[in-house]
Amino acid sequence: MEIRHATNPTDAKGYDGERLREEFLIESLFKEGEINMVYSHYDRVITGGAIPTNKPLKLEDQETLKTNYFLERREVGIINIEDTVGKVTVDGEVYELNKRDCLYVGMGNQEVLLESTQTNKPARFYLASATAHKQYPTKKLPIEEATPTHLGDNAESNKRTIYKYIHAEGIQSCQLMMGMTLLAPNNMWNTMPPHLHDRRMEAYLYFDMDEDSRVFHFMGQPNDTRHMIVQNEQVVLSPPWSIHSGVGTNNYTFIWVMAGENYTFTDMDKVEMDELK
Repeated sequence: MEIRHATNPTDAKGYDGERLREEFLIESLFKEGEINMVYSHYDRVITGGAIPTNKPLKLEDQETLKTNYFLERREVGIINIEDTVGKVTVDGEVYELNKRDCLYVGMGNQEVLLESTQTNKPARFYLASATAHKQYPTKKLPIEEATPTHLGDNAESNKRTIYKYIHAEGIQSCQLMMGMTLLAPNNMWNTMPPHLHDRRMEAYLYFDMDEDSRVFHFMGQPNDTRHMIVQNEQVVLSPPWSIHSGVGTNNYTFIWVMAGENYTFTDMDKVEMDELK
């Protein structure tokens, strides 16, 4: 497991583009036959990618976490981002995930296995984990059963649908929040005007992008913004002091993950357009 340490906005002002990517962009998370994970010291959130091929992959990393099993003091959300059906086995209980279905697995479950139903087109699992203090039930939420929120319009190129999976009115958890935003065709902008929430971090997985498509992800303090160019299936770690907004060369989908001080999705400090520089 790779470890990323936290930084502060004063130091980040001196980062060039390469250093920004080293600190905040996860470029190669998905590799066939492996689980790859990144441990961030922002709220101790772990992001991971798994592509099981000819055998199940076990969620574990005792060396980094120093616990007997992965979920001894953690919870995890898992979303399949591939058209192929994927299987997740939690302490012997099997859950099948179609594309964009979400599974929450609570603290205390000792064995989590990730598996593909087709070896020629394996499932692609994105996972996010946060520390936990209480056990909540394991629960699957298909995208068809998630409540959609429609925002934006074509005039501002930001017509999008937000699906909330793990949150106060959905799947219950200790602090992990997880959901997905789908941009409509011919719409490219998300979260503009931007906002801050200094009480929790956020991570973005951008996917459903063509090989030549790119997202320009904007970050930094409102009066000193920066950007990174993001490719398909790459993850941005967004620190609590940073805005988080993006525009693509065409429409795309992203999974957002939050964890931190509170559990309120609408806790946002809005940034006015005249504040941006």
